Amino acid sequence: MRASAPSPQSRPHVVAKLQYLAPMKETLFNYTYGPPPGMPRTNAVYDERMVPIYDARDLGATLDREGFELYEQPTSVRNFDDEAELQRVYYPEIQRLVAKVAGCRRVEIFDYTIRRRPTVATDPNIVTVQRQPVMRVHNDYTVKSGPQRVRDLCPGEAEELLKHRFAFINVWRPLSGPVLDHPLAVADAQSVAFGDFVRSEQRYEDRVGEIYVVTYNPAHRWYYMPGMRKEETLFLKCYDSLTDGTARFAPHSAFDDPTTPKDAPPRESIEIRTIAFWA
Repeated sequence: MRASAPSPQSRPHVVAKLQYLAPMKETLFNYTYGPPPGMPRTNAVYDERMVPIYDARDLGATLDREGFELYEQPTSVRNFDDEAELQRVYYPEIQRLVAKVAGCRRVEIFDYTIRRRPTVATDPNIVTVQRQPVMRVHNDYTVKSGPQRVRDLCPGEAEELLKHRFAFINVWRPLSGPVLDHPLAVADAQSVAFGDFVRSEQRYEDRVGEIYVVTYNPAHRWYYMPGMRKEETLFLKCYDSLTDGTARFAPHSAFDDPTTPKDAPPRESIEIRTIAFWA
């Protein structure tokens, strides 16, 4: 049996609002581009809950137990807005790091997102070029969309790859720090029941994917890394093909930290999306 994480009750924490999904019967959807005329961007209705979010800095969390892990690794990248530099310098750095932390044989990078929080409020029904922190509890893949994404990205070898363990792991890094504004909260995967996940269609212009959004459960244990620095990376397990008790999904969300100083600079971050293969 896998070791349990220490109880969080005595740990430093903040109490903050997270946006869960309100229970609903219809199929959920979200347009990733401007929705068709007369359609909302999403039909989700959210259930705001005040929850304790605990300091995880000395928790010793691991990818295979809690579904997240902090790792310090400086980068040689000078300009994160230079896509050529990212591919030349950052991608190999992250591939080596994921292989080391996850203990896998092969790492494929297929996407990245830079997020910069705006200083003024925006209309949630308007899709903007500048990606913003996601303020809802979600997980990036489902039991269906994880294998399908492997088929999409590795069509010539997917069926062989799907016979062995694979995982989708996001690597999150601040572009400046320490991060005080809208940090990232991650739920301990051990505390989230599978019944808390609700499938949501992600409607792209050329395909329909799936993610999980999450309904409230008081058993959830939430953590964050206060004051993350640009030399630090946070690994998030978004899907794992193992079903033996290893963490499969780590729901996460940005949140408005009530202790953030009023003059704190807006959060800037980059997340690299990878697939880890063990065979």
